[in-house]
Amino acid sequence: MKKLKEYPFVRKIGWNRIILVGVIILMYLIFALVNSTFLSYSRVLSTLNYVCFLGFLALGVTFVIATGGIDFSIGPVMFCAALISGHLLTKSNFPIIICLVVAVLVGMIFGVLNGLLVAYIGIPPFISSMAGMMAAKGVGSVFTKTQSVSWPQVTEINGWFRNLISTRIGGIQFPTGLILLLLTAVICAVILHKTQVGRYILCLGSNKEAVRLSGINVKKWEMLAYVVCGTLAGVAAIFYVCAYTTVQPGLGDTFNNDAIASCVMGGTSMTGGIASISGTILGTIIIAVLQEGIMAMGLQKDYQYMLTGVIVVVAVYLDVKSKTSKN
Repeated sequence: MKKLKEYPFVRKIGWNRIILVGVIILMYLIFALVNSTFLSYSRVLSTLNYVCFLGFLALGVTFVIATGGIDFSIGPVMFCAALISGHLLTKSNFPIIICLVVAVLVGMIFGVLNGLLVAYIGIPPFISSMAGMMAAKGVGSVFTKTQSVSWPQVTEINGWFRNLISTRIGGIQFPTGLILLLLTAVICAVILHKTQVGRYILCLGSNKEAVRLSGINVKKWEMLAYVVCGTLAGVAAIFYVCAYTTVQPGLGDTFNNDAIASCVMGGTSMTGGIASISGTILGTIIIAVLQEGIMAMGLQKDYQYMLTGVIVVVAVYLDVKSKTSKN
């Protein structure tokens, strides 16, 4: 195994990424054997729809975890953004473009608030994000008067926005959302690994005090990570309503776990300082395949929660073991 890791191809691609791809292939084979319809195009498209909105959530929280922080509010923030913008669209007849912009702005506002609480006021990320989670649930419920919001179908007026996630070309649904997600992932990877901003964010996770003593404004860059996270949660809201019709207030918690699990599986360290954007995308695909596979087997979603919990524990254990062996 050790010799295999030393091959130039393996070192270039990354051993962790190769394992993740292998897990995805293995999962597809297992679920296809259990249910032959799992490989149908409709199932694949359903999986990709899940990947799209969860992928934006996971990309955002990757920036926060890279600083050594955490954000448990992203799921409820996504729902809050979808509820507010959807209410403006369906009840107040706002133009669809403005509603989509509002969704992103709502996410950004929560990101700014979380960043202020953590970076400038000094509240621990766990506490601030839990407060943000409850606030997002409350704001969404109050704004819609605890009523669910149903976004228009693609055949209805203003329903064209659903083409953002999939477009019919020549009679076949093309996953445009996946392309947009991958483009966003490339931008995030460049920012995180090729720019000064990304280096500061990663250094915060490695040793915040050393970064501060070197004269860098740690509060500014730590807050930026939360702003990016909140903004991408707003973008995720758009892709969520592209894939699903109805948004209910008071929900979204489970997507926090899925997004964080995607990051951890992908190689982002929970203690900060190490992050992998490509790994996050692969982790997202694993969560989406697992979710679709559980449904294909006719099992309740509770099984997905249990398996996701096991995956997170194993991934964190491997991360801790890897750091211990390096030390």
